[in-house]
Amino acid sequence: MTGRLLRGLWQRWRRYKYRFVPWIALNLSHNPRTLRYVPEESKDKIISDEDVLGTLLKVFQALFLNDFHKQSDILTILPEPVKSKYQDLLAVQYQRVNLLENKHQQQNIFKPEEILYKTLGFSVARATSSLISAGRGVFVTKGLVPKGAVVSMYPGTVYQKYEPIFFQSIGNPFIFRCLDGVLIDGNDKGISKVVYRSCNGRDRLGPLKMSDSTWLTSEIHNPLAIGQYVNNCSNDRAANVCYQEFDVPAVFPVELKQYLPNIAYSYEKQSPLRCVVLIALRDIEQGEELFSNYYTIVS
Repeated sequence: MTGRLLRGLWQRWRRYKYRFVPWIALNLSHNPRTLRYVPEESKDKIISDEDVLGTLLKVFQALFLNDFHKQSDILTILPEPVKSKYQDLLAVQYQRVNLLENKHQQQNIFKPEEILYKTLGFSVARATSSLISAGRGVFVTKGLVPKGAVVSMYPGTVYQKYEPIFFQSIGNPFIFRCLDGVLIDGNDKGISKVVYRSCNGRDRLGPLKMSDSTWLTSEIHNPLAIGQYVNNCSNDRAANVCYQEFDVPAVFPVELKQYLPNIAYSYEKQSPLRCVVLIALRDIEQGEELFSNYYTIVS
């Protein structure tokens, strides 16, 4: 009985250690491939914020058009020019579909991962990691991810460094720490799940959702929102993606916020919403697993 219990604990540790910050820190000297050196914090950018914003808007707009039949309540409160823009885009899309696709696709009903592939040329999904006992990981399931592309997002509740997160952090391998101490809790279970759902409901304005909560379920509306399952690189698995912080600008379209997989813990906080995206460090082919370098060393 004792032996079985110890074996169970050992197996859990072997899965957990790939996300356990102290363990990764102690093993940095044995695995320099987990490090990425940048001259200073302000230059920790693989691509520009404008490029990140452009990619997110492109994907979210495609998702919005695909869900257009569900957006009637939102459309009634949008300004007429914005409403007309989407109607024009939808008309163009229907013309293309009528020429190229079958009857089912003429109804403009695609799965989110199909929309991602049609928009960016690749799709990603969770599956059993190729690392032994590492649990789940994230794989490129279709297409090719070009170097510098936004390949995923890290979902979760965003905490300022002075906000309470002790109970949510217990046994939680999905807490991401930003360079400035901001924390993102990407756990889709337990108290973390409850906190996110509560904040999501708190910030909703009538039909307008200020964030996406479907990443907590098996039916994810934003196919990029699986970044918390990307495993750390190892001695024989070099990193092919890295994390990059991104603050959502005030001009972000309100109708597209329903696809943002992050929300602030504090309602009073007036600073921009922090998001974290994963950027491809090289071309990543279909079937490859994503591996990140968790640490950035500022020289």
